[in-house]
Amino acid sequence: MPRVLIAMSGGIDSSVAAMLLLEQGYELVGVTFRTFDSIKESCLAREKGCCSVESIMEAKHLAEQLGFEHHILDYRQIFRDTVIRNFVDEYMHGRTPNPCVLCNSHIKWGELLRAADTYGCDMIATGHYARIAKRGGHTYLRNAVDTRKDQTYFLWMLTEQNLARTIFPLGGLEKTEVRQMAADYGFERLSKKRDSQEICFVPDNDYRSFLQSEGCEMCKGVFVDKEGKVLGFHEGYQNYTIGQRKGLGIALGTPAYVTRIDASDNKVVLGSHDDLLTSRVVAHDLRVRDEQWLMSDRSVKVRIRYRSPQVEAMIDEIDSENHTIAITTKEPVWGVTPGQSLVIYKDDLLVGGGVIG
Repeated sequence: MPRVLIAMSGGIDSSVAAMLLLEQGYELVGVTFRTFDSIKESCLAREKGCCSVESIMEAKHLAEQLGFEHHILDYRQIFRDTVIRNFVDEYMHGRTPNPCVLCNSHIKWGELLRAADTYGCDMIATGHYARIAKRGGHTYLRNAVDTRKDQTYFLWMLTEQNLARTIFPLGGLEKTEVRQMAADYGFERLSKKRDSQEICFVPDNDYRSFLQSEGCEMCKGVFVDKEGKVLGFHEGYQNYTIGQRKGLGIALGTPAYVTRIDASDNKVVLGSHDDLLTSRVVAHDLRVRDEQWLMSDRSVKVRIRYRSPQVEAMIDEIDSENHTIAITTKEPVWGVTPGQSLVIYKDDLLVGGGVIG
């Protein structure tokens, strides 16, 4: 059986993935990343300190209990240079970034594959809810069985070369089954562990304070309506995201939503709920597997954010030279947000994606 490098966070999904691979006869090497923390080496040696240390040590101890080697990899600098830099830059340009997409492509399938070579591993594995399928000579991501937990949206940047060396042990399972398996393996506490819903490097999920800690200057600007009429004042455009209604600090007598952010003029445009409805979505940095198949009938399904369902759409145009795509959804979608991902599906396969402009 191949030797597999498995990414372990200390959470239930990657832990059960490791258990399943061992059960299937794979030889495992576990790794846990340090991506954003200020853990002192003395804390790691004592195996106690902040929650980051606890997660790392939970992964390490699980590997020891299951009988395979484990390594802690320090990726903090490359994580800062790629994921965090992009996160800050996007907000400073008035967009809402998707750091997990970049982390998966640059860290989990960039550095992890290099680590696999270092430790003599043929394959890598993670606890993501996704599957792999082949069609017409190409390798694709396929939706997970548990559609509520499906994570293909965050993985659209992965290449066929990435997938050729990847195993997703949980792709064919429901989350309830994964929790039961953890309990059946004797890890009762792990089976009840809650899923993380926050951005891993943003304390208390407060991205505004994080941006300020990274030196982002936030200057007062104006709220305007779609005609440009000044409605009031805000504390800096970085504090707002498309579709935001609460916490605007302005009362207009009727519900108001952020419909556009103009970073160059420090203006935040407010409008009604229906002002955020659109059927046309344009994305750049396009990546597709098989453009000929994609354009054969132009009919696809798309997701404009992780929590949104797939919706039917037609491809209007693909500009291969400039790596852009324009699509029209069958029914209007709400809150299309620059910086988020447009992910494209066909026949249950993820066939492409891009960054919404």
